[in-house]
Amino acid sequence: MKAVTLYRPIGEKELILIAENDYKAFPPRLEWQPIFYPVLNEEYAAEIASKWNTTDEFGNYLGFVTKFEITEEEFKKYKVENVGGKIHNELWVPSKDLEIFNQNIITKIEIIKVFIGEKFKQTENDQVQHYIDQLKT
Repeated sequence: MKAVTLYRPIGEKELILIAENDYKAFPPRLEWQPIFYPVLNEEYAAEIASKWNTTDEFGNYLGFVTKFEITEEEFKKYKVENVGGKIHNELWVPSKDLEIFNQNIITKIEIIKVFIGEKFKQTENDQVQHYIDQLKT
C-alpha cells in the first residue's frame, strides 16, 4: 500500500482531542468549518503553527506541527489547492468526509514541532507539557 505524508498545524485544544483519540484521528470540524486542510510539506505547516497558532488565544498561544501518513488512494480523492506561495499547498477534504479520511490514516499522528507564543503562560495538560518540554524551539 502506497502512502502520502501530510502535515497539519494545530493548537493546544486540537492536540488534546487528538491525544484522546490515541493519536489515530483528527477531531470533527466545527459547524462553521467546511473543510479540513492538512498541508503537503513541513515548512508550510511550521509557518502556520509559528505565525498563526501562536497568536491564537483559543489554542492557548501554542502551535504544534503534526505529521502523519494516509493511503495514496484516499489522498487522490481530494483536490490540492495552492493558497499563496510556492509551498502553500493544502489538501482540501470536505468536513463531511473527515471520518473516512481518519480511517485511512496509516500511522499515528506524530507531534514533530512546537512553537510558543509570547502570551502563552502555562498548560494544565500533562501531554501538552511533555511536548513543550521535549520539542521547544
